[in-house]
Amino acid sequence: PPDERGYCGVRENRGGAYKTLVHSRPCSLNIDPIEKKPMFHFLPGTKAFSLATAGCNIECQFCQNWQISQMRPEQLTQGTQYAPPAAIARAAAENDCRSIAYTYSEPVVFYEYVRDIAGEARARGVKSAMISNGYIQEQPIRDLAPRLDAIKIDLKSFTESFYRDYCRGELKPVLQTLEIVKGLGLWLEIVVLIIPTLNDGEVECRDLCRWVKRNLGPETPVHFTRFHPMYKLQNLPSTPVETLDRNFSIARSEGLYYPYV
Repeated sequence: PPDERGYCGVRENRGGAYKTLVHSRPCSLNIDPIEKKPMFHFLPGTKAFSLATAGCNIECQFCQNWQISQMRPEQLTQGTQYAPPAAIARAAAENDCRSIAYTYSEPVVFYEYVRDIAGEARARGVKSAMISNGYIQEQPIRDLAPRLDAIKIDLKSFTESFYRDYCRGELKPVLQTLEIVKGLGLWLEIVVLIIPTLNDGEVECRDLCRWVKRNLGPETPVHFTRFHPMYKLQNLPSTPVETLDRNFSIARSEGLYYPYV
């Protein structure tokens, strides 16, 4: 409705036009090793200039960056600074960062900012990597893809019930995004956070690995990462390392070339 915002909290209806409130307003800036994203096959050993704005289009009960992803821009004014796209691209180049990573929160909600930075970065020979939940419609990701070089997608689970109950999202659009990204020829890596009793079953892991091999190819890296009690999901223990090792073994047995723990 007029003067109201969408679910993400960063887009507002002003006089019938939908306006972003976070363009050029990052709330988090940092220089990371690209492996922290994690991406192991994209410019390994290099630095990524990482940034985020407030907001997200889903709400994972286990979000490790909920202090920014679940906030509105006005709640983060103390940590926010003005940084137009050219300034971000220039800072990345000056700090010897081979890439810019759109990360920490959800780049889908600062889509226009990503698009504009990526254009400035490419002009300076700096690549762009989008670290996303993949919850985006088809045309926007196709439109953005020519300015990107790599995408890492968090595949939260391989069941619709998990996405509905613990993320306020849907699985099907994420799977569609994965297939689109692969079809466009962008470098793609996947992360699966393994949460005890919720998405750590052997059958689910096997089904996920088979889907990846069949639809994305066995060369697609899949990272199994460890859950720690966080945000609204603090009643479960950290993931046993043995569970991650089992998933690694399942992935290898199903024919994936590059599973990681």
